[in-house]
Amino acid sequence: MIDEPAIAAYNSRLTVNLGDLAALTPARQDAVKQHGSRAEALLRNPDLALFIHQYKFEVTDVLSAITGHDPDSNARRVALANQLAGIDAFVASVQRAVYMKNRLVSQQEGPAPAPRDPLKEVYNT
Repeated sequence: MIDEPAIAAYNSRLTVNLGDLAALTPARQDAVKQHGSRAEALLRNPDLALFIHQYKFEVTDVLSAITGHDPDSNARRVALANQLAGIDAFVASVQRAVYMKNRLVSQQEGPAPAPRDPLKEVYNT
């Protein structure tokens, strides 16, 4: 049975797409920024990167140790490949959260001012 914290986490998950960023309420925008900041902290954590790469190496070692070509061996290969794809999808999810935060912040800041042209200022043209 699913426990209450899991249900609460599912119900409060952040579901936003790029088209909705400008139309979000300030509270939701703050949630996107906070979520993205947490994701950015994860990506910058060298220990997390170390453990992710270590896990991928371990799965790859197990994958390379499979020498048979029977249906059971092939099923184990598929399962291990799915594990590798899952960890890659997790990292992509964290990167997507950082991207959403950065995109929202850049939209809120507006376009960058045009660079000054000192010659135009001197000659008033």
